[in-house]
Amino acid sequence: MRELVRTNDVVLMSAIGALLDAADIHHLVLDGNMSVMDGSLGVLPRRILVGDADNAAARRLLAEAGLGHELRDDESRDDG
Repeated sequence: MRELVRTNDVVLMSAIGALLDAADIHHLVLDGNMSVMDGSLGVLPRRILVGDADNAAARRLLAEAGLGHELRDDESRDDG
């Protein structure tokens, strides 16, 4: 799994989720329920992750939608 975006902006999270859904790119939203811990203040960021196989397509999709500046660094990993 690769992290695409980390943000406190729930509207941005919703927009990115909709873009990924429309492109049939499966994704996970992590820390979405952490608002219980921060008192619903939105202090703790939520994260959107995609599978390694969908990473390039998801990044290209967000860049083409004008959201490239929201992308996290895509550090190469060697899990072997």
